[in-house]
Formats: sequence, C-alpha cells, structure tokens
Amino acid sequence: MPTTQKKKNKREEERDTAVQRTNDSSVVSKASAAAQGYFKDDFLQHFVCKVSRRAPLINRGYFIRWRAVEHCVRKFLQVTAKCPKRQILSLGAGFDSLYFRLRANGALDEAVVFEVDFPDVVQRKAALISSNLTLRGMLDSPLQSTPAASPGPVSSAQYHLSGVDVRDEAQVKETLGAAGLDWTAPTLILSEVVLTYMETQWSDAVISWAAKLLPQSLFVMYEQIHPHDPFGWIMQEHFLKLNSTLHALQQYPDTTAQTNRFLDKGWEGCVCLDMNDFYLGLVTEEERDRVQSLEPFDEYEEWHQKCSHYFILTASQGSLMTQALLTHPPVPSMIPHWSSTALIVRSIPLSMEGLGMASTWIRTGQVLLTGGSSRGGRGAVTRVLLRGREGWRSISMPSADLGVRLYHTITSLPGGGALVFGGRSSPLSPNMSIVRVTCASPSPEKSEKGDEVKVCVEQLVCSGDPPPPRWRHTAAVVHHKGRDFLFVFGGKNQSEAALGDSHFLSLDQQHWTEIPVEGPSPEARHSHAVCSYQGGVVLFGGLSRRGVPLGDTVLMRPTDGGFRWERVAMTPPPVPRYSHRAHVSGEKLVVVGGVWLHPDGVPGVVVIDIATGCSVEYSLDTTSVPWPLMLHSFCSELTDPDQPALLLIGGGGNCFSFGTHWNQELATVDLRPAMA
Repeated sequence: MPTTQKKKNKREEERDTAVQRTNDSSVVSKASAAAQGYFKDDFLQHFVCKVSRRAPLINRGYFIRWRAVEHCVRKFLQVTAKCPKRQILSLGAGFDSLYFRLRANGALDEAVVFEVDFPDVVQRKAALISSNLTLRGMLDSPLQSTPAASPGPVSSAQYHLSGVDVRDEAQVKETLGAAGLDWTAPTLILSEVVLTYMETQWSDAVISWAAKLLPQSLFVMYEQIHPHDPFGWIMQEHFLKLNSTLHALQQYPDTTAQTNRFLDKGWEGCVCLDMNDFYLGLVTEEERDRVQSLEPFDEYEEWHQKCSHYFILTASQGSLMTQALLTHPPVPSMIPHWSSTALIVRSIPLSMEGLGMASTWIRTGQVLLTGGSSRGGRGAVTRVLLRGREGWRSISMPSADLGVRLYHTITSLPGGGALVFGGRSSPLSPNMSIVRVTCASPSPEKSEKGDEVKVCVEQLVCSGDPPPPRWRHTAAVVHHKGRDFLFVFGGKNQSEAALGDSHFLSLDQQHWTEIPVEGPSPEARHSHAVCSYQGGVVLFGGLSRRGVPLGDTVLMRPTDGGFRWERVAMTPPPVPRYSHRAHVSGEKLVVVGGVWLHPDGVPGVVVIDIATGCSVEYSLDTTSVPWPLMLHSFCSELTDPDQPALLLIGGGGNCFSFGTHWNQELATVDLRPAMA
C-alpha cells in the first residue's frame, strides 16, 4: 500500500506540474492578443520573457476569453458600486494581470483582489512583481517580505497573492482568512480554465464550498464543453498529451449540464452561454467590426467551432448578485428536426488529405481536384480521382500547376472541361486569373488503367468588366437566350467581409456580360452553396457580413429578359450553416456538412425538396470511420443516380491551438434512405 500511494502521489505531482505549464502558454497568447490591439492590457508584457505573435485565430480566441471575463468583472463592480466593501477571488490566477489592469483604470474603489494558485506558480509571479518596477509600483503599499507569518508572497492593502491548493477547503479558509478575506462581503469568484483540470469530485467540492462560505457572491467560470464531436475529440487528445486531462467534460458536457451542476451544488441562480452566443449576443457589432479589422483573417469555421467548445458561466448567491448574472441572447438558436434515420458513412482506403480544394466531375468515373493546402504546405498538386472496377485511385498531375489557390471554384462546362475562378493564396493575395482545364480522352481500357490521363491548363483572357477579386464564392452554369454563362455570386475579399453581387461570363465569347436579375437579391454572404437548377440556380446558406450563418433557400429562375430571385419557404426551416457543399438531384437539393452555431451535434445532411419546400435533417453515422470526420473546407460529389451516394474528399481544419486535423481518406455517404 505505501508503494502504491507513493506512485499515486508522484502522478498527481506530475499532473499538477503539467497544469501549471498551461499558465505559461496562456499568458504568452494573452500578451500576443494585447500586442495586436484586441484588448488593452499594458501589464501582460511584464509576465513574459518576450511578446511573441500568435496566429490570428489564437489571438481571436484569447480576445473572446478576455472579453467575456471583463464583461462579468465590470458587471460585478457596477452592481456592487455602493457596497462599502467588495472582493475579487481569482482561483488558479496564474500570471493574470487583472489586479494591475483594474488599478490602472481606477476601478478598484473599496475593492480587494485575492489571487491563489499552486505555491510554485505564486512564487514565480511574486518574483516577477518584486523585480519589475512597473508592477511593483502598482501596489498600493510597499511589497511585504515573506516571513513565515505572512499570508502570502505578496500582500498589500488591495492585493494578496497566496499559494494554496483550492481543493483543500480547510487550507483555503485558513490562508484567505489570514490574508483578510471577508467571507460576508460581496465577492466575485473567478475561475478561468482551472476546475476542469481537477478530478470532478474535487472541482465539485470547490463549487460547493464557494457557495457555502460566500453567501453574497458571483461565480464566473470559463471552460470547455462538447467533448464528443470531432473538434471535441481533437481538443481532448491535445490536453491528454499535455498530461492535463479535461475531467469535467464527461460529466458536464454542455451548458445545460454545467448550469444544473451549479444549481445542484448550492448556487441560487446560474446562466451559462457558449462563446458564440456571448460574442453575437453581448458584444456590440461595432466591437466585432473592430476585431475583424485588426489583422487578415479567414478561419471562420475554426473560430466558430472554438467558440462552440468554450462557455462563460455566472452563478449567484444572494439577491444582489442576481443582478450580475449574464443575460441570454434575445434570439434563441434554431433547433434541428432530426430524422430517426442516420446516414451511414464509410471510409475508402485511399489516402486523400487537403483543405480548401475544389472538385468537379470531368467525365464518368473521373473527378478533378484543384488547389487547396496539404500537410506539407500550400499548393496541393492537381489530381484526378479515377473510379474503376477495383475502386478509387488518385493520379497526380504536376504539369497542371495552378499555383497556390484556396477557396476557389471549379465548374464543369457544357462542352467539356472545367473553369477555375477566384481563390486566394493568403487573405491579402487573391488570385485574379481564370483558367480553363481540359482532360484528354483515353480509351476505356487505358482509362481503367489510369494510362494517358492528361490535364491541360489554359489561362483565359476575358473581355468586359470583371468581378472584383474574391474567394469563398460560388459559380454555376446558367442558360440565357440559348447561351451558356458562368454565374458568379458572393464571396469575400481583402476589403469586403461578404459580397452580394452577381456576375455573368459568356462562355462562348469569354466576355463578362450584364444580365438583368429582378427581385430582391439575397443577403451578401460567403461560404454558401449554389447549384445549377432548371436553367438558373438554387442557393442555400452561407455566412453573412455580420458573421451570422444563414439558412435561406433562394432560386434564381430564368425569365424572358434575364433572371428573377425567388425565396423558397421551407418547412421546417433548415438550421443556418455555412462552409457546406450542395448538389441537385431531380427536385431535391442535398446539402452536406458545414458549420452551424447550434450545440446539438454537427451538421450532417439536409435534403430539401425544392418543389414542396420540405426539408429533413439527417445525422451521420460515422462509427465505421476510424478518425473524426470534420466536414468543412472539404469537397463532395454526388455519385450514382441509381444508388445515390456522396463522395467526401479532404476537409478538416486548424483546431485552435490544439493542432490541425486532416480527414485522412475518401469517404462515402449512403443517401438511399434520404432519397427514397
């Protein structure tokens, strides 16, 4: 027994050390976001050796964390403004700069900040404060030395920093009592990604003792949720590799469970929002526009997924603290009406990775893939997927080099070949060229073997007034007065968050032409889907200029003089989404994948009957796929009409700071239950 106990204690020490390292990573990311102007904090730079610039996605992620906590702190200070005494107790504070920021802003009238963390972290922070003139000068009384009788390494009239294990209630009471914490005064308890690193029994105990010991208090917690979808799996694996397991996720996997957790542990009121709800509901549009303008950004899917996997929670004790609770957004999210039938997904043993590619059928059994990024970097090689008697194969076409091109379109042409339009290499470098891609026509025998498959690339010079540069747009072939046109709609570029313009390219004359389009135009958007339909197009979904997913279905029908926009009323309305793919089969629009903001699972397939306006949402059964199937930044193609299925190609994304996920192989979705 003693040996087992010793090993257990050693493992616990290793886990605690790993958790402490998350503080070092976090403060570097916070300092990066502050340096890029996401929020104002002049003190974080003093807690890092060097301010290093993080990726825009990480900067945004730490901005919304800072913004949510700041919102709650400000609300608490506002509600308690007339109280003679008030306190902030920060659990697992790490190298947080809250005290210094509030004091510099003059926001600490009649308020005292208490910070606790592991003794080693506290000693390091105390040493930084002691050796830094700026930090030391922000203390409201001389920095105390650390004799044995001192309540902590740093103790002044308005700031106390103490080393204590918050899992030990008795030690907490003793240490904070010695530091001068008033258990009856209004208190804000702050926990930023702290409790989840504890085994759940201990984090539950902390929530319970806080409710019991502090009868006038507001608990503010920022943590992770949704462990079971693809992003959640990647997130859990990341922290597991760091020896910092996220324990609370399994028992409290969503905002409802977290709310009930606090109510069950003695708290009187509780409001819990995921970060999408907080950002769109409690951050002004002006502030969101400011954030959008700070640096080039084109990782919307990863941003919304990150926000859907974190929450901000406020729980209250006492009538005064009820006023400080978060408010629910005014518009609830739409609930998907799931079919009882799940569509089966199976992997195809053909390695195929890529993000931001484009695809199209070039002839029976041949799919052309262009552009995108691969694990080795940007500039994926053009490929042809061949389906033969023995299954699918991939052939690289290095001679058909399109350069670095992501989020472009490739559209099959009526006379053969395909047209590549738009795209970008970076959010500051759109691709302006238009390329015609044609394939040689090998004999059936040679095609089966993959011999003599040749792809030719021709740069087109088109006359007329071309569209502004764009990516994340759509393109489809439409018919007008007996002629074929490439119809281009929406997208975004380096100056516009979303575009809502329409353009027509005459395919026979290679001339950009104006064609009248009547009716109210669809809202500006990008990352939507458009499919050719009865001479015009059908459009679905996308991300609006305001950063909100759309769920409308709109037709552009041919008229004698041009085209006319018509909105299709859907019953029930599909859940808004973007970064999906869509295909027309008869009178049905088949939409697969994408990103939505609803917490109930991830998008699967929605089948829309264009004629009747009926829609059905189908979940995907991915139990036979040996990796998390992440359906955005991917391609899809509709296969056999007799046995309808979807071919899924590539996809995945950068999962915040947890690493990039790649769908490893091709996959198929059996559509027969949905198309009967």
